[in-house]
Amino acid sequence: MARTDSFVEYTLELLEKLGPVQARRMFGGWGLYFGGRMFGLVGDGQLYLKTDDVTRPDFQAAGCRPFIYEGGGRRIEMSYWTAPADANDDAYELLPWARRAVDAAARAALKKAPKKKPAEKKAPLPAASKAPAKAKPKATAKKAPARKAKPKALAKKSAAPRKQPVARKKAARKSPRVTRS
Repeated sequence: MARTDSFVEYTLELLEKLGPVQARRMFGGWGLYFGGRMFGLVGDGQLYLKTDDVTRPDFQAAGCRPFIYEGGGRRIEMSYWTAPADANDDAYELLPWARRAVDAAARAALKKAPKKKPAEKKAPLPAASKAPAKAKPKATAKKAPARKAKPKALAKKSAAPRKQPVARKKAARKSPRVTRS
């Protein structure tokens, strides 16, 4: 795991009863993941849990506050809310709130999943216009024709004929030789 601060480590200890929770550093804070989905974040020493339309009323009734950041000169409210005050230091009190956050993250992932459109069915051809199907010959992979083995004498020569070296005749010397008799 990446270097963590003490509050993130403490939060991970509180969430041990939930299951394998991972913390990843992001945007100056930490994202908390369960089953590959982000269900919480830690920012400015505060734990925030994922909410949706189903769980937000419970968080509001418990006196929780939303995660708000400033971006582009305006305040933006995220779908992450603080846990109730009594759940911040007690793993047993935090567990049901963390489960709600994991469920909200799962519902959000389902909403984002692309919906598959049913494949359009082709209209069947009228029976009278159907021609009987002809059996097609099976396609077989064509092999390159085999090369015939060359005799050893020819195998040494390359495919392109080489020019034979021209025998050079000794040119007659123009200077007379002195011969002694």
